[in-house]
Amino acid sequence: MVNKKHISLLVSVYFLFSIGIAQAGPRHLEKYYQEKWCSEQGGQSEVVLADNTRADCITTTHAVEFDFGKKWAEAIGQALYYSFQTGKRAGIVLILVKPGDRKFWLRLNSTIQHFGLPIDTWEMGP
Repeated sequence: MVNKKHISLLVSVYFLFSIGIAQAGPRHLEKYYQEKWCSEQGGQSEVVLADNTRADCITTTHAVEFDFGKKWAEAIGQALYYSFQTGKRAGIVLILVKPGDRKFWLRLNSTIQHFGLPIDTWEMGP
C-alpha cells in the first residue's frame, strides 16, 4: 500500500530529475583535477603567460591543458597555443567522468595521431 510519504518522496525524486539536479555530471570541477595532476607532476597551476593568457599547468617539460571529455577539440588548440607561448611540449589531460566519455579520448588521440600533432595526452577520472 502506498501512503502519503511514499507519494511525496516519489514526486520529489521525479521533480529533481525533471529539472536536472539529480542528473549525473562531473564529480569535481576541472580545477580539482588540474591541481591534483599538476602537483603530482611537480608543476605549477594557473600560470599567467606573457600575453596574459593562463595555462592550466606548466611542468619542466610540458604546457598542459585540462578539459572534460566533450571539450576534447578545444583542448587541442589551447594546448598548442600554450606550447607556442612557452616553448614547452603541448599536453592535454582529458577528464573522463563516465563510461561514455571514452569516445572523446579516442577522438582526441586519433586526431593527434592522424595529423602528427606534437601533443602528449593523459586521462583522469573520478
